[in-house]
Amino acid sequence: MSDDMNMSMRKFLKQVGVTSQQAIEKAMRESGTDKDYEVKAVITIEELGMTHTVTGTIRGED
Repeated sequence: MSDDMNMSMRKFLKQVGVTSQQAIEKAMRESGTDKDYEVKAVITIEELGMTHTVTGTIRGED
């Protein structure tokens, strides 16, 4: 993998992580509840026919 490809991938994934965390925190604050949430993230590259799904749980504040 070339350095340019590696850097562009890391930049994209960092943007996904940072912006997703901000959006999730905002939504959880606005909900006013402290429950746990089932989450799913889907990344697709249509040109490659690739779909990657990650699922998990985000715990509300205790």
